[in-house]
Amino acid sequence: MAEIRDDRARGLLAAFEGGEVVGRIAYFVLDEPSAALVAVHTVVEPGHEGKGIAGDLVREFYATAAREGVAVVPLCPYAAKWAERHPDEAPAAPAALVEAAQARLAANPELW
Repeated sequence: MAEIRDDRARGLLAAFEGGEVVGRIAYFVLDEPSAALVAVHTVVEPGHEGKGIAGDLVREFYATAAREGVAVVPLCPYAAKWAERHPDEAPAAPAALVEAAQARLAANPELW
């Protein structure tokens, strides 16, 4: 299993193997209407696919949010599909949070 590190300042949750980044989730923090972590994009580097790295990243993303007592808004298609398959680990975000996250991303495409 890869070591997963959160770089909140850069909005990256990264998986490392042998000191090399092998996967990441790009995200941002939503403050209003309430706090949430918003997953924007999940990437696994070529040659590292099929090892479960993306799933480990999303699982840790939800675990981090749970520890912080905030919701997750999975705008990333991979994270959204993972959440559908793991409803026990990935509670659905309220519609108002999803709408706010979509609006913020549309207004700030650099968050991608």
